[in-house]
Amino acid sequence: MIRCPECSAEIDVDEDEVEEGEILSCPECESELEVSQTHPVHLNVISEDDDDDDDDDDEDEEDEAADKPEKEEDDDEEDEEDDDA
Repeated sequence: MIRCPECSAEIDVDEDEVEEGEILSCPECESELEVSQTHPVHLNVISEDDDDDDDDDDEDEEDEAADKPEKEEDDDEEDEEDDDA
């Protein structure tokens, strides 16, 4: 018997017939579940929010990079060279 990792409900699936990468749906919580391993069967919850979170993370990193001035590092190196002279 396979259990939903989200709500622990029993999922009526023949464990010998599922394939890795197959998408199942929990009858109780309606979560989409991906078979990540067979023998023993292991399920991962597929969250629609995961795709959105990845996009948000990429945008945040781009924003942070844009906020950092590149000149500041160059100015510090020039100041150190001037001090040595």
